[in-house]
Amino acid sequence: MAVIKVLVIDDSAVIRQVLSEILNAVPDIEVVGTASDPLIARQKIKRLHPDVLTLDVEMPRMDGITFLRNLMRLHPMPVVMISALTKAGAETTLQALELGAIDYVAKPDQHMGDGLSEYAEEIVAKVRTAAVARLRLPRLSGATDRLVPLKQDADAILPKRTTQPSSATVPAIIGIGASTGGTEAIKEVLAALPSDMPGIVISQHIPEAFSKPFAERLNATSLLQVVEAKSGDEILPGHVYVAPGNRHLVIVRHASRYYCELSDGPLVNRHKPSVDVMFRSLAQCAGERGIGVMLTGMGQDGALSMGEMQAAGAVTLAQDEMSSVVWGMPGAVVKRGFADEVLSLGKIAQRLIRLSK
Repeated sequence: MAVIKVLVIDDSAVIRQVLSEILNAVPDIEVVGTASDPLIARQKIKRLHPDVLTLDVEMPRMDGITFLRNLMRLHPMPVVMISALTKAGAETTLQALELGAIDYVAKPDQHMGDGLSEYAEEIVAKVRTAAVARLRLPRLSGATDRLVPLKQDADAILPKRTTQPSSATVPAIIGIGASTGGTEAIKEVLAALPSDMPGIVISQHIPEAFSKPFAERLNATSLLQVVEAKSGDEILPGHVYVAPGNRHLVIVRHASRYYCELSDGPLVNRHKPSVDVMFRSLAQCAGERGIGVMLTGMGQDGALSMGEMQAAGAVTLAQDEMSSVVWGMPGAVVKRGFADEVLSLGKIAQRLIRLSK
């Protein structure tokens, strides 16, 4: 078994110790060194040849974003950001993902108590994924990831039921699911779409503090109107609704109009929002008028409910392996036969435009 060599970069000695203990506790990961600032890190990268970096944002002598920008230009390698779950932390982390970081986790809290084991599970999984992910330089590229067992499925939020009858008066609706690498993939797809698209709903695995800044960044780079979804929002053409972090997005239909509903139920497939929940709701309320898109992401959230969308007559698209940061979620769809078409990221927007005519 190949051991993943990690360099931990953080100005806090406590954080360096916590992260090192977590990562060294599993047999396939070894923390080969730590650094308190980017200038020390630069020397240790040359000497230790790590496979993955964990990188704090706020550090002395050089901030994490400046270091990341230089790293990706001179010595590109997988990076997992360690981020504060604040609005400022969200803006910086989204910028880091734009620069090529693979993923992010929250900064560990020494008072986490019972939550420490779940935190450890998350960072270990993301370091493992980063080690096999292909870097997006300058565009997204792909790799597989290790699938983890599902916990709760979509039944915990939305039981299975038959699809609502549809007709020509029922509008089309597009659902997009994504995780690792998805913030940039979604931005690329939306930026290539015209303003007259059908309503679009998005479930991206993202923390609560990140979803509103993420929607605002998408809105700034798209002709569509992008907002963080609220319960009761009518889904209008030319508009995009991003599931808030820590809420499931459920789509309902009354007559020929779609609406957003938010659910504070349990995690589904370890996530909230869950793509499986949103896709199941689209299968039930939109049927053949739905279009499902699975973009890059770790795990298999959304795969089973994309199969439900396909069975209900929707068109289902999956991003291909070579353009995915991690081909976990789209790969799970393809391997189950639930993708009508497998497309590179650069071709998805044009296919959505044609399907919407």
